[in-house]
Amino acid sequence: MENLHQKKIKIKSIDFIRELFGDFDKNIKLIKDGLKIDVTSRDGEIILIGEEENLDLGERLILELENAHKKGETLTSQKLIYIISMLLKGDEDKIKDLIGDAILITAKGKPIKPKTLGQKHYIEQVKTKDLTFSIGPAGTGKTYLAVAMAVKCFREEEVNKIILTRPAVEAGESLGFLPGDLREKVDPYLRPLYDGLFDILGADRFQRYMERGLIEVAPLAYMRGRTLENSFIILDEAQNTTKEQMKMFLTRLGFGSKAVVTGDITQIDLPGGKYSGLKHALRVLKDIEDIGFCYLTDADVVRHPLVQKIIQAYEKHDNKNKKNK
Repeated sequence: MENLHQKKIKIKSIDFIRELFGDFDKNIKLIKDGLKIDVTSRDGEIILIGEEENLDLGERLILELENAHKKGETLTSQKLIYIISMLLKGDEDKIKDLIGDAILITAKGKPIKPKTLGQKHYIEQVKTKDLTFSIGPAGTGKTYLAVAMAVKCFREEEVNKIILTRPAVEAGESLGFLPGDLREKVDPYLRPLYDGLFDILGADRFQRYMERGLIEVAPLAYMRGRTLENSFIILDEAQNTTKEQMKMFLTRLGFGSKAVVTGDITQIDLPGGKYSGLKHALRVLKDIEDIGFCYLTDADVVRHPLVQKIIQAYEKHDNKNKKNK
């Protein structure tokens, strides 16, 4: 106990203190667990108790969060966990890079912003490159951010159309035997793309755009033979393309268009041991400077914190098996 010290930080904003603690003190619990310090509040002060080295980290954390609050940033549990991890890794100077303008505002008034440095790099690549590959595990925002950038470009009239496509691996790209029209056949495979558009545009506007042909959602097989001009094209779940399908898709890109290819090379579902077109493309195209490559990791997971731990556990298990082999 004699090694414990105390540090007081004067805070002017009661709103910030309230946000810092969070509902039922959930944020403070994250700080306590992450930095091994005790945190209380009294008379407009944040009081930190713990070992001196940890108190220095705690003070820097509080000041960084207060600065973000002044600039209108909302403190979420996910953001707090990520910033704590940056502090522990010595990346404190990069925390300010997380503060920035929203990509756009959703139909419900929610700002969409990159939540990690990896996501920020991803957005910059999409802004500056006509073709971007985004590779990473589930929960890193690959698809959602691509849809957000597509809507942003459409609203700013940089493109005339949004095209979303996925390989319908589960149906073997042979959709004729399924009941219903084309949309009813492919809806189950394209649902994550719809979900992003519903959230960003709202259901009514999404439906109007679909009816006017401004948004097109189709399986990858229906891209063959087309030239896609003045469009923002997203190929999702690209790890499940064959080499031939990937080449076919990439050569559809026309003037005035942008394309984003997303995928997770640890989740390949191709039948018969076929080689992933995404993995092949990453090797073949790696030296082309005009193409953006963004590799997201478990550190960029923005779903429930448990998802990050699950991904890390699977990676550890797979690496152990590789060593044993």
